[in-house]
Amino acid sequence: MQIIETDKAPKAIGPYSQAIKHNGFIFSAGQLGIDPATGKLIDDTIESQTDQVMKNLSSILKEAKASFNNVVETTIYLTDLNNFKVVNDIYAKHLNGHKPARATVQVAGLPLGGKIEIKMTAML
Repeated sequence: MQIIETDKAPKAIGPYSQAIKHNGFIFSAGQLGIDPATGKLIDDTIESQTDQVMKNLSSILKEAKASFNNVVETTIYLTDLNNFKVVNDIYAKHLNGHKPARATVQVAGLPLGGKIEIKMTAML
């Protein structure tokens, strides 16, 4: 088992790793729209937070020698399912045609008051 860490994604805000690589898989922790330079949410819009989440996940995958093309499954947590379409559009732009299996759920709240959190599983 290998711990994946990069300064190009936010440091964990709890006792967990950004990602774990094990047996040919990469399991990311859920990522919020946190700017790695400041450690704070990028801003209060779903668009900016979603874009930042995807950038953070890309950086973690890159550190693990993978990309979005390796992703087999994602889970998206939203505080408001009314943001589903805008999130889909930004998510699709980053995945550039790749379509992993996915679940999207509405939650009562997320750490730091985030509007979105995404976790991914990738296969090398």
